[in-house]
Amino acid sequence: MRILLTGSSGLLGSAIAELAIRGSHELYSAYNQHQPRSGIPLKLDLTDLSAIGRAVRKIRPDAIVHAAALTDVDRCERERDLALRVNYEATSALASAARESGAFLVYVSTDYVFNGERGLYSESDEPDPVNFYGYTKLRGEESVEELAGDYCIARASVIYGAAPASGKANFALWLIERLRRGEGARVLVDQYASPTLNSGLARMILEAAERGLGGIYHMAGADRVSRYEFAAGLCKALGLDASLLEPARMEDMGWAARRPRDSSLDVSKAAGALRAKPLRLIEALGILRGELGCSLE
Repeated sequence: MRILLTGSSGLLGSAIAELAIRGSHELYSAYNQHQPRSGIPLKLDLTDLSAIGRAVRKIRPDAIVHAAALTDVDRCERERDLALRVNYEATSALASAARESGAFLVYVSTDYVFNGERGLYSESDEPDPVNFYGYTKLRGEESVEELAGDYCIARASVIYGAAPASGKANFALWLIERLRRGEGARVLVDQYASPTLNSGLARMILEAAERGLGGIYHMAGADRVSRYEFAAGLCKALGLDASLLEPARMEDMGWAARRPRDSSLDVSKAAGALRAKPLRLIEALGILRGELGCSLE
């Protein structure tokens, strides 16, 4: 299968790329600043909408996995034109190009399309984002539904993994580094999500692309936990000192953008449809430990 992957050097994209290469797919790894480790590198600026169409017409992929996005929530709030350009307009261009070329499109979206007032959202629940990042990702979803031919929208939540990507550490790595240095870490006790291991998510997304699994699926971790509960589980799995965790509350954070209080996702639809199942937290943290090369003391 010939696959065009955007965001190929990112936290999720790098995991998808590695898995696709192992599966003997012909992979074109689109990137902007950080050249990817796997696949045929393709320099692509997603703010250049005409370049997106040209790339798809040249490659003629069987599937497009759109994992690139501007995910800095506060930056999206401050730089709204850029957020719209990357998260919505580029997605629209990819959706149109996918339809014209007959490619199956997998669009990676987010739990932040929901307002967080209830939690454990299903695919049929009405989105209602509380910040501009969530709004742009929802606009991206709508463009995929309107413009793409065959597509899958895959919503994830708090993606983490064993290696830094695009020069940035994810929440798990940030926490591990602080605790290993013996430094305290403020972690929220009142914000809930469905933390998602990048390698597990990559397996679900690649399966969806291979099978042409259409519709909206919540491809997240199988457990609803607070940030603090996630951090405590990470400490237990890796033998880190949980006494260094400092409970904090959302009201204490000086964010530019609002966050949903409980954006956890119901993953039962994905669990029923996919061979690669959403992972329980204890299982995911065990895999992470192996990927990090760590062992419990």
